Amino acid sequence: MTSTRAAGLVIYKNVNCLIEFLLLQTSYGGHHWTPPKGHVDPGESDWETALRETEEEAGLCEKDLEIHKNLNKTLSYNVNEKPKEVVYWLAKLKNPNTAVKLSDEHQDFKWLPLQQAQEISGFEDMKILLSEFHEYAIKLEGNKNVE
Repeated sequence: MTSTRAAGLVIYKNVNCLIEFLLLQTSYGGHHWTPPKGHVDPGESDWETALRETEEEAGLCEKDLEIHKNLNKTLSYNVNEKPKEVVYWLAKLKNPNTAVKLSDEHQDFKWLPLQQAQEISGFEDMKILLSEFHEYAIKLEGNKNVE
């Protein structure tokens, strides 16, 4: 069985030496929290999907972000007993005051530090991804005072 493909960006900002992740709450199903992501359209690359979905779902475009193209991870899991793969890239919001503009696919958003982001995400693989990307973000920020 072929996997459904999706792609997105795990976006963080550095506010007063604290790394915070952007999570969006879906307006459908169980109202779970996730980084901006979506299904890959026919003829579209994972990268193109990640950029398109982030702009559609959060109102953030490539110029708003410092995207670390070499930092990505693919999560594989089942949805309704069908395999799904989602590739995420790490991205930093250049201006931490840039407004998030939700689409109708989401009903809320939060900027959260690592532990709270992990708790609200609910899925073990996402908790691990956030932890790994948090470590990368600290290194990228080049500041030992960043948490």
